[in-house]
Amino acid sequence: MLGIYVGLERMGLFSLMLLGLAATLAGLTTVSNWRYGLYVLLLWIVLEDLPRKYLGNNMLIFFSKDVVAALVYLAFLTARMSQGLPRLRPRFLLPLTLFAAWAVVQVLNPNSPSPLYGLMGLRLYFFYVPLMFVGYALICDETDLRRFVRFNLAVAAIVAALGIAQGVIGLDFLNPPNLAPELKLAKLVRQAPISGALVPRPTSVFVSDGRFAWYMLVMFLLGIGSLVWLWARQDRAAWEVAGALAIIVAAIVMSGSRGTIMYMLGSTAVLASAMLWGSRARLRPMVARALLRGLAFGGLGLVAVLALFPEAVGARWSFYYETIAPWSPTSELTWRVWGYPVTNLLGAFTFPSWPLGYGTGTSSLGVQYATGLLGLPKPGIGVESGYGTLILELGVLGLALWLLWTSVLVREGWGVVLRLRGSVLFPVGFATLWFAFLLLFPFTFGGMQPYQNYVFNAYLWLLLGILWRLPEVRKIYDRT
Repeated sequence: MLGIYVGLERMGLFSLMLLGLAATLAGLTTVSNWRYGLYVLLLWIVLEDLPRKYLGNNMLIFFSKDVVAALVYLAFLTARMSQGLPRLRPRFLLPLTLFAAWAVVQVLNPNSPSPLYGLMGLRLYFFYVPLMFVGYALICDETDLRRFVRFNLAVAAIVAALGIAQGVIGLDFLNPPNLAPELKLAKLVRQAPISGALVPRPTSVFVSDGRFAWYMLVMFLLGIGSLVWLWARQDRAAWEVAGALAIIVAAIVMSGSRGTIMYMLGSTAVLASAMLWGSRARLRPMVARALLRGLAFGGLGLVAVLALFPEAVGARWSFYYETIAPWSPTSELTWRVWGYPVTNLLGAFTFPSWPLGYGTGTSSLGVQYATGLLGLPKPGIGVESGYGTLILELGVLGLALWLLWTSVLVREGWGVVLRLRGSVLFPVGFATLWFAFLLLFPFTFGGMQPYQNYVFNAYLWLLLGILWRLPEVRKIYDRT
């Protein structure tokens, strides 16, 4: 029996069997209760990359989360028909539907090498949109919201701690000795241009440093909004959130991601100003104290990491300073913020069929899987600009429809946030809308990868559903 076990382990079959068992249990949990199933899906989305790294980028694992998500949707629809769950009808659905319809039409674009690219693109753009309706029905009161926040930040704290450890120990930790060639970003090392300091970019449980940093950012925004809300409620869970937030801040600093650092600092200033503005006069001192405590805990996280691992933090400080500080001779700030994305946007117009595009999915995230695993011909197009990607795939009309539905979403979301003004739920609502704005505008201006990344995408739609639900939660509290 031992020989059989060793043989299975060597072939990776034993690991696949364990994952299959876990998937079966997850599926049964999801079908029996869509609320539990949603938490299983979130955990699966975060942890999926870890076994995929060790099993040679197995695509069965990559698509397993889609099966879990489909089961969540099925269980949710069944419950809504039988239990009369609350329904969400946001006004931005009409422009979003127009954009989706044009993306479906572009699947059959004659410039596309294969309709399979279109199907992959539709999955990237729209597969997690139903989570908005699930999120809306998930939150019935502040107890549900507290449970959601505590679960996500507990998972994020563990992932962040693993990322910090990897940044200190080295990238061989949580990475197999022989990575699949397409997962080379799991062992990326950057070098400071002046001092020459080496900066390993930790991935934690993910397959890329970017996915880890993006996940930390969305959890940071959720943590800031939730911390102020819970401390205003004098809830003991605020201490848990504060502890998680300290670890997340330290992980962002250790990530080596300059963009994430800048977004974290800028978001802190924006959120602090907005939360003070959106508070009632009697709540403003309490909100100010909560913000100061949050900053203090974030600072303690940084001090702890600096005291324990001064060399690792020092290398990252050198990298940040030498490439971000405007007065540094090797600063890339202006180029990365404006020059690089604009150059890539203009690059889209060098392809002859840009007015009508080349078809949905032809310049999207994951094209390499279609060409490598499915043997499809390469589209031969691509730019890193998000708006440039939309032009190449969907033409000028596609970009116009994207700008339409995203603008309507943010405008309508702002109306929802204004309905929360003066409430302790305002910080959560504003932090959620701020995340949506960052992802749909600045992030997309820089590249389409953040929106198409399943971690960002799933949390975008889920949190939007929760945002639209918050005014109803406030009414319940006001009546009690």
